[in-house]
Amino acid sequence: MRKVDVDNQPSIRIRRRDTAIVATIGSLVLVVFWLFGELGFVETFVAIATFAGLSTFYYLTVSTTLNPSPGALPARAEASPPSGPATAELMLRQLPIPVLLVGPEGRIEMANPAAREFLGLGALAGHLSSVLRQPGVLEAVSAALRGESGPPVEYSTMAPDESHVRAFVAPMRGSDDPLAPWRAMLVLSDETSIKRADRMRADFLANASHELRTPLASLAGFIETLRGHARNDPEARDKFLSIMLDQTERMSRLINDLLSLSRVEMDQHVAPDGEVDLAVLAGEVIEYLRPQIADKEIGLTLEAPQRALAIGDRDQLTEVFLNLIENAVKYSDPKSSVLVRIEPGRLRDEAERPESMLGEGANRRTLAAPKSGTAERYVTVRVKDQGRGIDRRDLPRLAERFYRVGGQKSGPNEGTGLGLAIVKHIVHRHRGGFTVDSMPGAGSVFSAFFPEAAGAPENSEN
Repeated sequence: MRKVDVDNQPSIRIRRRDTAIVATIGSLVLVVFWLFGELGFVETFVAIATFAGLSTFYYLTVSTTLNPSPGALPARAEASPPSGPATAELMLRQLPIPVLLVGPEGRIEMANPAAREFLGLGALAGHLSSVLRQPGVLEAVSAALRGESGPPVEYSTMAPDESHVRAFVAPMRGSDDPLAPWRAMLVLSDETSIKRADRMRADFLANASHELRTPLASLAGFIETLRGHARNDPEARDKFLSIMLDQTERMSRLINDLLSLSRVEMDQHVAPDGEVDLAVLAGEVIEYLRPQIADKEIGLTLEAPQRALAIGDRDQLTEVFLNLIENAVKYSDPKSSVLVRIEPGRLRDEAERPESMLGEGANRRTLAAPKSGTAERYVTVRVKDQGRGIDRRDLPRLAERFYRVGGQKSGPNEGTGLGLAIVKHIVHRHRGGFTVDSMPGAGSVFSAFFPEAAGAPENSEN
């Protein structure tokens, strides 16, 4: 009976050591996240147990393969499984989180692909200070190279793009030798999206509370007055009740807009699949707004073909028409004119960059754009008013929540500042586009375009 070659025994000891190194590195990464509060204790314990189980399974498999039972003879030489360092490198390459190992004197000894992409590292990593010029992080790494632990370090950059990063640094040694040099494991967590979401939420709450605080304060003041000296004054009572009704309607509009915006955002990832005739819809919305149009003696003209089929959600497209036409009427001077034009069968360039309806000198801004190619055709809705126009500096912020152009914040019927934000989100959901052209003193043109339905006639504009 043949005996297994004893020359294979040293390789078994190497794999035992390397397997332990792999498990230790993985466990250290998890422990670092647990220490800094990124993972819970239970999740960390389960993950470490998984690492230990997989490492044990790996070691037993290798040992059995290299030390078969006396009666088992391999038919042919099999390729040995990857060594421990190769497995560790493979694991680090798959991590989507940037991880670096910094050796003595601050030289980068190892960096996974996520770290190389995040920091823009070349083939030769070099020193950490040459690619990451953040004093707080470099000080934490220097402390870790002395065997000291510290809290995570946060830093932000504004160029070329805004980014917010949290750095976790932990000291580590490759062996139990107390004379072995310390190394620093650096884990970078990109928290830009989290910071932006927190800022947007804080701004939203601040703006919403501010918008509600004014009418609530007015209501509280009028109620107190009516309970006091104006209790028996019919003229004052009627005046105050009228103002209170205006403030109540203002809060109602704000709440309705907030609910509408929430519903649109909830379904934004799902594109609609219905068909809507925008020519018919425009006529219906104009009839609904007829009292407001008559009050200001606005001359409103609708230019539309017999049919203009677009892919969309009828209720949400109605909101788009309501917001755009109502704004045009609201911000136009009395006895001026408003034009609503429906243009089917337009290519993207024609829909997004048409000839200016305001003449030379008009400023244009794209507030939303489709992701599809240029071959798709769209139905375009253009609403032109003869208002005061919008300054160029205000155009990029028109679709921000609660943003209103200066001079449009007074009066009982002022807007909530959410109308154009709602339009932008609806256009995004419909995979369409949203642009604005404006010239101070000449008016504005708001354009929204939506994918044309497959059954739309090619010459529907004629």
